[in-house]
Amino acid sequence: MTPTERDSGAMHLRAADALAQLEAAKAKRFIELFKHGSLSVEYYAPRGTDPQTPHSRDELYVIASGRGIFWNGSVRAPFHPGDLIFVAAGVPHRFEEFTDDFGTWVMFYGPEGGERA
Repeated sequence: MTPTERDSGAMHLRAADALAQLEAAKAKRFIELFKHGSLSVEYYAPRGTDPQTPHSRDELYVIASGRGIFWNGSVRAPFHPGDLIFVAAGVPHRFEEFTDDFGTWVMFYGPEGGERA
C-alpha cells in the first residue's frame, strides 16, 4: 500500500501483486495486506495441504484462483474462482484437493484475537 492509497480512504489490491508479495516473504502461506478497525485482509495460498485450525474471528474467503474442495467442519463442497465462503468464528474448516494455482482473499473481522495458524 502506498502513502497515497493509505491517505485517500480507498484501497485497491490486486491478486497478482498479493501473490508476488507472498512469494517474496518465503515460507509463509499468507500475508496481511490491509488493516482497518477490526478488518484484516490477507492473501492465502497454501501449498500441498491447508493446516488451518479454527479462528476466533469470523472470516470471509473470496476465491481468487484455483479450484478444490472446501470442508466447513461437516460438509465438503467444491469451490471455484469468484466464490465467496463465510466461516463463523470457532468452526473447523480447510481447503482440500486444491489446484497448484489456488489463492484466496481472506477477510477477518470482529473482535481482535484470532490470527491465522
